[in-house]
Amino acid sequence: MTNIQSLIAQMTLEEKAALCTGDSAWTTTPVKRLDIPELLVSDGPHGIRRVPDVQSMSIHSMPATCFPTASSLAATWDVALLREMGQALGREALALNVGVVLGPGANMKRSPLCGRNFEYFSEDPYLAGEMAVGLIEGIQSQGVGTSLKHFAANNQECERFSVNAVVDERTLREIYLPAFERAVTIAKPWTVMCAYNRLNGRYGSENQWLLTEVLKGEWGFEGFVVSDWGAVHNRVAALKAGLDLEMPGPKPTRVNAVVEAVRNGDLDEEILDEAVRRILTIVCRAAQTPKGGTFDAAAHHALARRVAGGSMVLLKNNGLLPLQAPQRIAVIGRAALEAHFQGGGSSHINPTQVDVPFEELRRLAGDAEFRYAAGYPDDDSRDQALIDEAVAAAQATDVALLYIALPTFKESEGYDRPDMGLTTQQVALIQAVTAAQPRTVVILNNGAPVAMSEWIDGAAAVLEAWMMGQAGGGAIADILFGRVNPSGKLAETY
Repeated sequence: MTNIQSLIAQMTLEEKAALCTGDSAWTTTPVKRLDIPELLVSDGPHGIRRVPDVQSMSIHSMPATCFPTASSLAATWDVALLREMGQALGREALALNVGVVLGPGANMKRSPLCGRNFEYFSEDPYLAGEMAVGLIEGIQSQGVGTSLKHFAANNQECERFSVNAVVDERTLREIYLPAFERAVTIAKPWTVMCAYNRLNGRYGSENQWLLTEVLKGEWGFEGFVVSDWGAVHNRVAALKAGLDLEMPGPKPTRVNAVVEAVRNGDLDEEILDEAVRRILTIVCRAAQTPKGGTFDAAAHHALARRVAGGSMVLLKNNGLLPLQAPQRIAVIGRAALEAHFQGGGSSHINPTQVDVPFEELRRLAGDAEFRYAAGYPDDDSRDQALIDEAVAAAQATDVALLYIALPTFKESEGYDRPDMGLTTQQVALIQAVTAAQPRTVVILNNGAPVAMSEWIDGAAAVLEAWMMGQAGGGAIADILFGRVNPSGKLAETY
C-alpha cells in the first residue's frame, strides 16, 4: 500500500493545489514525477457513460449495458438484485478503464415534477437508502468506486444552479439526509458528490456544516467530496468547507487561487493537505485494480431483462393479464417500435443492444396476428388521423396493447415537468381506444408518476414499465404473456 503521507511530503504546493482540481473533463491530475496516476471517472448510475476523449463533454459514449433507471430499480424492493446489477456495472467500468462511477443518486423526491426523478430512487428515505447500499456494495465489490450524489436537498431541475433550498434541521434529519447517511455508513462509497443548489443560503460546494460537520464528522466519511460538474463558485471557500476535488478541469485560475491563498495565509495548508490525502487514498486504491479486458454483454443484457421484469408494477388488472394466446393483437403506440428506455441528460447510455418491444411480443405470441398503429406523433401535436387508425386496429382485434411513453420533451435532466399528464394526444388516444376495445392494456414508459384519472377507468389493465433499460421490451413481453409475475411495488405516490 502506498504511503500517502510520504507522497504528500514530497509534493510541492502547486502540485497539491493541482491535484484538487481536475486535469480534464473526466480525470484527476496526475503527478508523473511521483508516479501518482490519474483517476478516470464516468457518468452513471444505471450504465457506464464513458466518453472516448476525456477532454470532451460529448454526449457520444462507448457501448455499455443500459440498465433500468433508479425509479425503476426502487420498485424492485430487492437489495440483492441491485447488488448483482452493481457487480455487472463494476465489471463494465473495469473493462472501460473507469475508476469511479458517478452514482447512485439518493435525493428525495420532494416533487413529482422534478425532471430528473427517474435518476433517483424514492420519496421514502429508508427505501432509497437501502437501494443505494445495494448498488454501491455491488459496484465497489469489483474494485471500482462510486460517487453518492447529489448532496443534498437537490430536488428540482428548475434553477438548479442557484435555487436556495430552505429546510429546517429536523426535516433534513428525518427526510433528506437519512438515505445518504445509510449509504455512507453502511456501504462506504469512495466519493460523495455535492449538489449545485444552495442549502439554507450556502451553496452545496461551500456548505461546511453539510460536508465537514455532518458527512465527514458525524458519519465518519473517509473518501473525498467531489463537486458536481461546475458547482464550485469560490475554490478557496469550497476547500475550507470540505470540498476536496473540483470537476471538471483543467482550471489553472482555480489552482492559482489555492496556491495564493496558502501563501498569503488565507488558507491553512493543513486543510489543503487533508483534501490531498483523501484524493490520493482513492486514486491509489483505484490504481490497485487491473483495468481493461471485456465484459459479457449478452449476460449483462439478460440481467438487465431480469431487473426490468422485477421492477414493473401492475397498477390495474381486470382479469385480462396474463394474455391467453389471443389470435389477433393490436399493438398501438410509437414506443412499441421505438423503445423509450432511458432518460435524457448526463446519464444517457449508448446501449450494447436494444430490445424492440414489438419484436419481443412476436417472439412469445406464437401464431397470433398483429396490427400496428403509431397512435401519437413524436412531438406535442394533435393528430386525429393517428387516433382513428388506432381505433380501427383495436376494433378489428381481440385485444389492444397501448405502448405510451412520456416523451423526453416533457421529462429530462435540465428542466422540470410542467404538469403530471401525458400529452393531450396520448390521453385522447387512450380514451378512444379503450372505448372501442374494452380489452386494452396500457403500458407506461416514464420515469416518474403520471396522472391517470382521465383514462384509467376505461383500461382493462395498466402496467407501469418505467424507463426500463435496453432489455425492457423483452421484460414487458415476459409479463404480458405470464412468463414473469409483475411483482414490482411502487416506491413513490401515484
